[in-house]
Amino acid sequence: MPTIAIVGAGPQLGLAIARTFGTQGYDVALIARNRAKLEGLAAELATAGINAAAFPADALDRAALAQALKDSAAHFGGIDVLEYSPVGGFDSTVLTAPSATDPSHVQHELEFQLYGAIAATKAVLPAMREAGAGTLLYTTGAGSIDPVPAVANVNAAAAALRNWVVNLHKELDGTGVQAAHVGIDVSIGMSVVPGFPTAEPEEISPAYWELHTTKRDQAELVFSR
Repeated sequence: MPTIAIVGAGPQLGLAIARTFGTQGYDVALIARNRAKLEGLAAELATAGINAAAFPADALDRAALAQALKDSAAHFGGIDVLEYSPVGGFDSTVLTAPSATDPSHVQHELEFQLYGAIAATKAVLPAMREAGAGTLLYTTGAGSIDPVPAVANVNAAAAALRNWVVNLHKELDGTGVQAAHVGIDVSIGMSVVPGFPTAEPEEISPAYWELHTTKRDQAELVFSR
């Protein structure tokens, strides 16, 4: 069975992506910090006939993240798709405007978004290259493309990740391995900003399947209303 590893698996978009791939016959490796929550998601997926397992790791701990992905590959027999979309908690994420941003505000987000993505990629890409097949998908908010002053530090790190992913897509051209960035230009589930468009996770998750299957030549897909 092919396998998707979801880094940052949560009860909204991560779960929807798991369902989208799981219903197509994929096993699912769920990776995030909280074991109990991951096991709850795995149990929920099991009720839909989807084989999923929990591999707890913090995206900020790059060695632990790489090990979780190696454990996932050993458990399922390989990883065919990586989806990277960890979400920072309000206890760790400080939001700053451009003029109020200190280097430390950006550094934390770079550790979380860009450096974690690089670590995850290095854990799975060699096997994909050897197989001549695989998909690497990375998620940010659309502020990585059109920045918003209120979240300047988050946008700066997300833009760095987007740049790196698009460049990775170019590097991997012709290898059989797809790398793509997904920019989410909506609030997921409920609006946190009055008037900002919303979408349900189940409306967004098919975009990931498309980048894996019918849109492998695309380096980026922006989901918007």
